[in-house]
Amino acid sequence: MALKKAFRPRNIPCPAAGCNLFFTNKSGVTQHKNSAHAPFDNRARQASPVRAHVPPSPPGSRASSVGGGGDAGPGEDLGPPVRLRRQPQYHPVLNGRPCDRDGNFLPPGAPPAPKGYPPPDDYTPYEGPQDFHLADLLYRKIQMSAGEIDELMQNWASRPESAGDPPFADHNDLYNTIDATALGTVPWQSFEVTYDGPIPEGNTATWKTKPYTVHFRDPHAVLQAQLANPDFKLEMDFAPKRTFGEDNCREYQDFMSGNWAWRQADVIMRLPGTHGATFVPVILGSDKTTVSVATGQNDYYPLYMSNGLVHNNVRRAHRNAVSLIGFLAIPKTDRENQDSAEFRTFRRNLFHGSLRHILESLRPAMTTPEVTLFGDGHYRRVVYGLGPYIADYPEQVLLACTVQGWCARCTASNKDLDGPSGRRSQEHTEALFEALDHKALWDDYGVIPDVLPFTWDFPRADIYELLSPDLLHQVIKGTFKDHLVTWVGEYLEATHGAKKSKKIMADIDRRIAAVPAFPGLRRFPEGRGFKQWTGDDSKALMKVYLPAIEGHVPPQMLRAFSAFLEFCYLTRRNIVGEDTLVAIDAALIRYHTERKIFEDSGVCPNGFCLPRQHSLTHYRYLIQEFGAPNGLCSSITESKHIKAVKEPWRRSSRYQALDQMLTINDRLDKLAAARVNFTERGMLQAPAARPAAAPAPVAAAVNDDDDLGATNERDILGEVKLAVTHVRNYPHNPTLLAAHLNLPALPNLLRRFLYAQDHPNLDIPLAEIDLDDCPDPPRSVQVLPSAIATFYAPSDQSGIGGMLRERIRAVRSWRGGSARYDTIFVEQDATLPGFRGLLAARVLLFFSFKRANIEYPCALVTWFSTIGDEPCPDVGMWMVEPDIDNRGQRIMDIIHIDSILRGAHLIPVFGDDFLPRNFKFTASLDSFRAYYINKYADHHSHEIAF
Repeated sequence: MALKKAFRPRNIPCPAAGCNLFFTNKSGVTQHKNSAHAPFDNRARQASPVRAHVPPSPPGSRASSVGGGGDAGPGEDLGPPVRLRRQPQYHPVLNGRPCDRDGNFLPPGAPPAPKGYPPPDDYTPYEGPQDFHLADLLYRKIQMSAGEIDELMQNWASRPESAGDPPFADHNDLYNTIDATALGTVPWQSFEVTYDGPIPEGNTATWKTKPYTVHFRDPHAVLQAQLANPDFKLEMDFAPKRTFGEDNCREYQDFMSGNWAWRQADVIMRLPGTHGATFVPVILGSDKTTVSVATGQNDYYPLYMSNGLVHNNVRRAHRNAVSLIGFLAIPKTDRENQDSAEFRTFRRNLFHGSLRHILESLRPAMTTPEVTLFGDGHYRRVVYGLGPYIADYPEQVLLACTVQGWCARCTASNKDLDGPSGRRSQEHTEALFEALDHKALWDDYGVIPDVLPFTWDFPRADIYELLSPDLLHQVIKGTFKDHLVTWVGEYLEATHGAKKSKKIMADIDRRIAAVPAFPGLRRFPEGRGFKQWTGDDSKALMKVYLPAIEGHVPPQMLRAFSAFLEFCYLTRRNIVGEDTLVAIDAALIRYHTERKIFEDSGVCPNGFCLPRQHSLTHYRYLIQEFGAPNGLCSSITESKHIKAVKEPWRRSSRYQALDQMLTINDRLDKLAAARVNFTERGMLQAPAARPAAAPAPVAAAVNDDDDLGATNERDILGEVKLAVTHVRNYPHNPTLLAAHLNLPALPNLLRRFLYAQDHPNLDIPLAEIDLDDCPDPPRSVQVLPSAIATFYAPSDQSGIGGMLRERIRAVRSWRGGSARYDTIFVEQDATLPGFRGLLAARVLLFFSFKRANIEYPCALVTWFSTIGDEPCPDVGMWMVEPDIDNRGQRIMDIIHIDSILRGAHLIPVFGDDFLPRNFKFTASLDSFRAYYINKYADHHSHEIAF
């Protein structure tokens, strides 16, 4: 490929008032980043295709420039960052109009009725905020055992300087105080189910005589608590909506932006008394989970519930928007009976009958509106309806009463899932019941004839259209880990034999282990050679697997992986526009074309009749129906397992653990409700006022050993700041510092950098300026170990406002080991899309200095130039190579940190050679001729390098 050399920007200030940032163009001529000479704003370049991921400044905000500027004035609410969009179109009839508690609509703009809060010093049942904080700390955060609580209180009481009795006498006093909380109380109930068929005399299977207990909480009361939670008052949609981007094309994000909710509203509006009401979709999810294999395979079957009004980011953040409402029964029998048709039928009927009974309390308000209090203080008329059900494939076929191997959504044959099909529907299945016998239903349509889905007689509910897309099990763990990664191993063994394939697999593991470190990227020190896989393991492997297999598999196989990863990352975006849907279709077509190599090579000789891969063909339709899939993924319920099932089980005595687990969940809900109530009343101060799942804002001065992560900051649209604490024991004099760090070019680079500050209209390359004409370097330089980039990345695990923070390091020793010098994206041309408008660089040093009372935060970097004019056609990622001078040294420059967009992840182009066994990942960025710009490092990287 021809080499395309990218120019290297040098940032210098503008003489215009309030602006001090320039950069040098390819010819060495300084050009302003803002043609109008307005104060340069690193947060508000919303017109740039490169910066399309950075939302504009919200109304009322005042962006701060590099050279000064201001923050929001007193009382100004900057609000969460948002992309440029037209105002949403809300449903004209079911539009969520506020009303009073009697259901009478209020005039537009009318405030809610005053809340009848107790006095501001009433922390009942706690004596004060300190007692609540302590109870929350001991019970929720630390999960201290009863004996340890007793010991703590005894030590507290025995301290001679103690001002009085301990806050709680013992663990019983603590538990009783939490139990006395009136907020968040939805009591647990139970019912029993038994087999009601004929039971023959004699040696009868035990499952026919055994009662099965189902524990549940009234979903109606739980939903009311969710809707009234003031924690969600700014993050709910009260009506179905249609949202549009800058180009007036439809966008799909939160659940209520999908077509299904709008279509349901069109039906509900025909019911009497529903005009002006709020349609509340009920989102359910269930999945068996095992808490301990070693102690006898302890299985539980939790049932979760959320509502469709809260935004996807809230549901993903687990801020009590997903509630545990039940534990379903798990019938078991001996080996002789476990595969009998009679037992399987009972098990299915038990499941559907339990769901039907639990949800019965919602039925009246599915047709007749009821008045409900919301978190914003307003009452609204509410109409409930069964919404999407979050489930993996085995659960989906159980829900739809279809046969394993068939699609639960469409009628495609189990022998040709990608062949002709139509959508399953309740009407179609009822017609099949009338026309066909049991055998034909099972064999020809995959319908289980002796069980009716629980949705069958609920208003407007059709289970076949309510099955949600499942990114975790269908895409990440299913197609990627279980299929594609496994097929690579099978291909290598079939092609090279068992012995050589093991050698190649070992090299792939070494390549995976050699990937450079990156914030938020899990490392695999031993490659992928471990047995117990989690969803997070699969997600992490996806980010680094493709370059690792290059050279060991055919190019078509690489293209199959590349096309699939494109599909995966596009469908996992937080906002999916019409252009993204087109790209999703194109990626899926490419994947279906390229995956044929697995069929031709004999790995999949019978084709690809795989339900989880077939499900990908439904994703475009499901995105249009339900919004972005990340708001309905089973990773939400699997994460909920930890807090609702696994941790309570570990805290139990293991004997009759379920009753104890119910109590623990009840107390956790009471603590959460009390925290929200006290915070809403202004009675808690940060940090205790923050919700349990909301990550604390991290200052730039925190321990440099962390990678930061999600942040709830809302007034920053995108910036890079140096860490606060400078590196100790480093010389401040530039000449001495250069000798200390073995960077002899540093003083001269500083002099040229300063020359550029003094000559903003420079029209010759800076390197041609005689050093004698350049100013002396600054007398004092402060070295910083890292910089912190804050940017808008809602598709990643970001804060509620969509903000993410990452640390970019430049240190001589990281975690007591080798040096770490991270790579970054540097802005080159804001008018070019994606990586075409960016440069890749590696930071060798972060530092700052003052000159004429102006602070210059800078970075010393080396550059990478792109190889070719397009991404690699097989891997689909841009390739870069280090810039080398005529002495074989990497070319260095000094840049202002405001030209840094964020961190970049580079993966070596490994080629055909095998890595040495003892190769260290810390040497990767110094050891290879070329690198891939890893657009799969996270979703934000994919969006800007796509």
